[in-house]
Amino acid sequence: MSTEDSPQQGEEEVRAQEPVAQRPSTGRQRLIAGLWPPRVTRAQLVVALLLFVLGLGLAIQVRSNSDDSALRGARQEDLVRILDELDDRTQRLEDEKQKLDDQKVELENSSDQAEEARKQTLEKERQLGVLAGTVAAQGPGITLTITDPHSTVEADMLLDAIQELRAAGAEAIQINDVRVVADTYFSDNDGGIQVDGRKVAAPYRFEVIGKPQDLEPALNIPGGVVQTLEKEQAIATVARSEKIVVDALRPAKRPDYARSSPQ
Repeated sequence: MSTEDSPQQGEEEVRAQEPVAQRPSTGRQRLIAGLWPPRVTRAQLVVALLLFVLGLGLAIQVRSNSDDSALRGARQEDLVRILDELDDRTQRLEDEKQKLDDQKVELENSSDQAEEARKQTLEKERQLGVLAGTVAAQGPGITLTITDPHSTVEADMLLDAIQELRAAGAEAIQINDVRVVADTYFSDNDGGIQVDGRKVAAPYRFEVIGKPQDLEPALNIPGGVVQTLEKEQAIATVARSEKIVVDALRPAKRPDYARSSPQ
């Protein structure tokens, strides 16, 4: 039997021995080879970076515009008023915070916190006593003296002087030997003027504790207390002083109905 191979078998052996790389590729393989790995040029990278930065800037601008839209349509005077209110509120809060901080420091630094709290309570009691007229007071202020040679001064004129002084920041007042407090009243009678039912006679001497730079101008404004008294042929003189003593006292009055309530 012959061992020679046929021509067809020889061609198959030669074709099997060809390198794989030399085989023709299919259309799908050529498409994949063209897409991956991606080939990005430097110009494309720059354009992509610029587009990203532009998009980020637009997003920030839109957000900023939406935040300011509530005030954008407000009038100038409204904006000024809002700013003034915010400044006033901030200042009040800062002042209150400072007072609380000072009290906190005093309590923390005190060797006996209970004693410090007691001192603060007594100081508050003295302040309330000045306002109620139950304790004496001293400090800077003015003396208003009204002479009435023709007996033309009436109770309502003295009341006007008290109201002007209170509006100017007076903290303690007495007329002659009568302490003026929140419920003080003036009245005319046949014998002259009465303050809280007690007769006072000219010259009427007002001892007033407060800031002199505010109290004196309040009495001397055009059409104010001094000019009104001068029209009635009375004479009003105002003198500043660094020490005014208000020592006329009112008895402490126990309320008939009001009682302190728990916090």
